[in-house]
Amino acid sequence: MTEDTFVNHEVASFWRFISNSLDRLLALAENLDSAGLTWQPPAPETNSIYALTMHTMGNAEENILQTLCGQPAGREWGPKFAQVGPGALMAERWHDLRPRLVAALAHITPGELDQDRPHPRRGTITGRDVLIVVARHAAEHLGQAELTRDLRQATRLGQEAALLH
Repeated sequence: MTEDTFVNHEVASFWRFISNSLDRLLALAENLDSAGLTWQPPAPETNSIYALTMHTMGNAEENILQTLCGQPAGREWGPKFAQVGPGALMAERWHDLRPRLVAALAHITPGELDQDRPHPRRGTITGRDVLIVVARHAAEHLGQAELTRDLRQATRLGQEAALLH
């Protein structure tokens, strides 16, 4: 995606950070089997990499398409989970969602970033704030997913070491 895809350089900058976090989440997940994707750290209120990735894509979809651009959002992915498994489902969802987000953001003007919009959980926020929320949210969950991957690896290594002794 190049800068000239977007009419607004600020939107292009936000998109670089948002898409980078989402691309990295998907790349992290690519190397995991189903057990790795659905593993949760043994602590309260933790999430699997699958849950973090699907949630983060859903957040981007809702905030960018619906809140910022006024487009319908929300394809039901739950039933498809059982058919294709978590890895294929995440990749398919990102393949479907990414171009929709780019198309929606491509024509956002600086004036539209300044306009107030009703947000379903945050009250009234500007279009710029919507993009800040998405970028921050995606980066936070990328960090959580990286930590989850590392914790699973450490747990597996600890179990293997215990078997050797």
